[in-house]
Parts: sequence; structure tokens; C-alpha cells
Amino acid sequence: MIFQNENSFEVKGKIEKSGVAILPIGAVEAHGPHLPLGTDNYLAESLAAKVAEKTGAFVLPTLPYGQVWSLKNFPGSINVSNESLISILVDIGVSLHQQGFSMFVMVNGHLGNAVALKEAARKLYSEIPELKVLYLFYPGVKKVTDEVRETQSAHASYFHACEIETSYMLYLAEEYVDMSKAITDIPVIPPSADITPTPWEEFTDSAVLGDAKLATKEKGEKIISVALENMVALINEMKAEFKQN
Repeated sequence: MIFQNENSFEVKGKIEKSGVAILPIGAVEAHGPHLPLGTDNYLAESLAAKVAEKTGAFVLPTLPYGQVWSLKNFPGSINVSNESLISILVDIGVSLHQQGFSMFVMVNGHLGNAVALKEAARKLYSEIPELKVLYLFYPGVKKVTDEVRETQSAHASYFHACEIETSYMLYLAEEYVDMSKAITDIPVIPPSADITPTPWEEFTDSAVLGDAKLATKEKGEKIISVALENMVALINEMKAEFKQN
């Protein structure tokens, strides 16, 4: 269900029936020559829609800006601070609770948002403990990712505009991918990047962290299917807890 398409006269009853609001959260940032600036938005939106279809949840309008400090100096990137992101997420959570929602699910399409999402969830837990808040970023996909990946990851945690993320896009938003422009760029990321602020232009000119040429729709479907199954299970488990209480 698309929240912004509802009307004020009928939405209250539907909120009472569903109880779950999903907020897709993305970013606007460089993703190489073959993917659009809004890649993380398209991924979050598409995945949120699939989760909502299987859980009966509402999908809120996408929050399209994220914390992209590492890539803020690349052409097209738009950065917001963690503080700003935390503040708006808490405000949205409070409002959702006031409207009658019992669960606030943040479907994240951008790893850089993770710190802000977790902190927002903690603040909401302190202020409104009865509101269940989930922050989800492709949960439980490490095993299947390792199985489909043909090239070693450039970093233990990051994946960006590479074989993996491009495969996600080919499956979830293929119309925005130009594989004729896909490149191979596997930078050497210094260990110091994990322990001190390091703008990505210090180790990459493209913002691609891998071999995007190896991306396929099939790889994306395999990984996303696992993520989707896990997300739906987590939401349904929370809903079951509400019914018991």
C-alpha cells in the first residue's frame, strides 16, 4: 500500500489493520559511469515495495538524501549530516506512532546511513518503547553473496557500484543501468580508511569498488531473494509479538 496515495477519511482504519510503516531510505551520490546518482533510492524503493506486498505494510514516500560524507566531493553527490538524518527519522517515528502505527521499518539502500538509523532507533526506543523500530540493510546475505561473487571484494564491508550492487540494480531497477558503460575498478583501500576519516577520492576516481562488468540480473535476484525473505520474516516475527501481547 502506498501511503501518499491514501486519503485522510479512510487511512485511519487501514493503519489500524496494517500497523506497519516502511520508509525507504537512500542517498544521492556518485555510482560510477553506469549507474545513476539515485541508485540507493531506487534499490530502497523497489525492495520496500516487495516487502510491503508480502507483509501488508504501508510504504512511505522515500527519504532520498543520506549521509554520503565519503563521496561528497564527487560530482552529483548530496550529503546530509548524521545529526540531520537522525532528527528527521525520530520526527517521522513519533508522527507514525501518533497516527497509530505500531512498527516503523527503515529499509536502507545506503550503507553510510547505518549509524544514523541505529541512533534514531535508539532515541525512539527511549521515547516510545512501544513503537517497534527496525533498520534493515540486506540482512543475512553474506553466504549467498560469497557464492555468486566472481571477484574478491575490495573491502570487507563496502560494496559500491560493483559486481554486487550493479547486480542488485539489474534485478530491481534494470531500466536505470547502462552496462555499456560498466567498468572494472578494484582500488587498494588502505587499512587507515577504517580508523580515520578518509574521503574516497583518496583511493578511487570512479567510486566503483569492483568489477561492474561481471554484474548480472541473476546474481542480483539470488541475493535480493534471500534479503527479502529475511526482511519479511523479521517483520512477521515482530507482528506476532504484538498479537501475543
